[in-house]
Amino acid sequence: MTAMHSPWRWPTAALMLLTAGVHVPLVGDHLEEAPYVGVLFILLTVACVLLAGAILVADAPVMWAACGVVSVLALTAFLASRTVGLPELGDDVGNWTEPLGYPALASEGMCAVLAALVLARSRAGVGRHDRRDRPAGVGVEHRA
Repeated sequence: MTAMHSPWRWPTAALMLLTAGVHVPLVGDHLEEAPYVGVLFILLTVACVLLAGAILVADAPVMWAACGVVSVLALTAFLASRTVGLPELGDDVGNWTEPLGYPALASEGMCAVLAALVLARSRAGVGRHDRRDRPAGVGVEHRA
């Protein structure tokens, strides 16, 4: 894995920890009301904690992609629960004022955006570095 040395890895790790922390108090109630959601919250919490550490240690495109995917999945599940509803959680439809929803949406949204920006920037930078790091004339086709 190629280290990217992104300055955004620290705020992203903090956002991942915030996402994890917001879901911890919800686990107990959801394990009783809709056990599959409680289990998903546990898995999300564990994934976010692990990714927070991994992004600091590895800081590689695969870690950025994982942070982005996990954040988008969490956002999607929240939006689905509030719009079309989830099995066993029909009472959440339209409940946009859940106090823990605000920090969850904010942290997940910001993490998804940061991951997308860092990945886009790294892809754009790779092409420029490749051309710049090559000696003149190497890798360039000449047609007569």
